Amino acid sequence: MITKELIERINFLARKSRADGLSAEEKAEQAQLRQEYLSAIRMRVRDTLDNVKVVDPADADSEAKN
Repeated sequence: MITKELIERINFLARKSRADGLSAEEKAEQAQLRQEYLSAIRMRVRDTLDNVKVVDPADADSEAKN
């Protein structure tokens, strides 16, 4: 799940990386947080696609005429 705290921590580590560099522990944490974020995004996309119904416009027109 993507929380405000997760995004804030990712952004903090990104800013620190650009400004001062990260320790090995911080780099590992950053990689883990990014994977967690990406997994949550992938799950949201899958959930959305699982609930999408594709309608062929030609089929919709013929059903409306009947």
